[in-house]
Amino acid sequence: MDAIDDSLLFLGDGLWTWLVLPIVVLLGVYFTVRSGVVQFRLIPEMFRTLTDRTPRTDDGKPQSVSAFQAFTISAASRVGVGNIAGVGTAIALGGPGAVFWMWLMAFIGGATSFIESSLAQLYKSKDADGFRGGPAYYMQRGLGARWMGILFAIILIVCFPFAFSSLQANTISATVSATFDAADVAWLPWTIGAVLAVLTGLVVFGGVRRIASVTQALVPAMALAYLLLGLAVVATHIDQLPRVIAEIFTAAWGPNEVLAASLGYIILTGVRRGMFSNEAGLGSAPNAGASAAVTHPVKQGLVQTLGVYFDTFLVCSITAFIILVSVPDLAGAERGIGLTQGALVDSLGAWSSIALSVIIFLLAFSSIIGNYYYGQSNIEFITMRRGVLVGYRMLVIVAVLIGSVVGADLVWTFADGVMGLMALTNLVAIALLSGIAFRLLKDYTAQRREGRDPVFTRDRLPDVKGIELWQDELSVTGPIDLTTSRRQSAKHRDRLHEGA
Repeated sequence: MDAIDDSLLFLGDGLWTWLVLPIVVLLGVYFTVRSGVVQFRLIPEMFRTLTDRTPRTDDGKPQSVSAFQAFTISAASRVGVGNIAGVGTAIALGGPGAVFWMWLMAFIGGATSFIESSLAQLYKSKDADGFRGGPAYYMQRGLGARWMGILFAIILIVCFPFAFSSLQANTISATVSATFDAADVAWLPWTIGAVLAVLTGLVVFGGVRRIASVTQALVPAMALAYLLLGLAVVATHIDQLPRVIAEIFTAAWGPNEVLAASLGYIILTGVRRGMFSNEAGLGSAPNAGASAAVTHPVKQGLVQTLGVYFDTFLVCSITAFIILVSVPDLAGAERGIGLTQGALVDSLGAWSSIALSVIIFLLAFSSIIGNYYYGQSNIEFITMRRGVLVGYRMLVIVAVLIGSVVGADLVWTFADGVMGLMALTNLVAIALLSGIAFRLLKDYTAQRREGRDPVFTRDRLPDVKGIELWQDELSVTGPIDLTTSRRQSAKHRDRLHEGA
């Protein structure tokens, strides 16, 4: 078993080091320059769009989930144990300087996330719950390569709803057992797994709207709770804050690191863990982004970019500061979640370990729900047979139960490598389709300059094939005051967006 694990680790490291990371960085820089630094320039638009009105059907019901609900579905998958365990591992391996590269990766990745989620909106489909889409859909419709879409869908289904969800369940089980010093109690993991399986079943059999309702409640709550816990730790070590901030930047570029030939390793660790956490370019978040009902594809592209920032600049940074203000000497530091948990207990006392267990439960459970939705969207891309979807839901529940009681090392290594293949497939697709995303951005900004609340219709890109929705039966012309346009043309824009 150790030989298999070592072989998978070697192959996965090679894939990430020599293919995935160089491509994601180069494409991120290209997207940043070509879009005019959209991930910074349109930050005010991100917040405005997050609370945008959801287009409605003729009977007054929302066409699908809102932009904010789609944001929370993707955040539910993004913001998981990786934000605690992953950041702890990055700091233990790469030191404080790894945090700088995580931040930089989030900024560059913001442009990549914008491209992939805008494309997912453009090429989405309509279903009974609203809308669905993602990389598999824009591979088929934008590139005319259904085989590529099926390949991506299979990889995602193996990686997220099965492998990663079982790992999230395993982390919940291990954390609860450690918190109550019950690691040797044989029945506890099975009990935890059964509870998780039941909760998962109640949510996933309720459809995407129930998933959106659950994540809409969980994601803000867990983020606020973790933020408060982190601020409490920083407050108890406020005198260490200047040192920590200085080390994050100096350790990223310091002459000692360069002379010791360790700078590359620090960069690699920070960039890889950053992408692992915020998923920019990975192809997972666009599956959630496509589900939103918005009046222009760019709107959800901007919202999903904000999701990258939420994940890294808020949640990951909280973890980094918890560790770095509490543990000034990282020599021999424990990797993963143990480093964060130890820093909390040292700073706030034993009660914080219980609080962290509750937060980890929320983080991990919401990730299970988000991962499930990603899988469902891709199952429906491959086949619409009802029996297959029911079988998929049952397998996800079983994966959660089994994940609570089995070892996780081999699954982590396997999933890490598979995730690299998934990212590579998606990056090729968005590189080829990025020109269409830039045209969408140009159309959006032009309408904003005219004083409009942007509305997209197919006739605005008449030469682009494969667009199923966004019907072009009418269009809104002329400069319109934003306040009156939202009120007077809401019903008209709803009809435009409803599509086929």
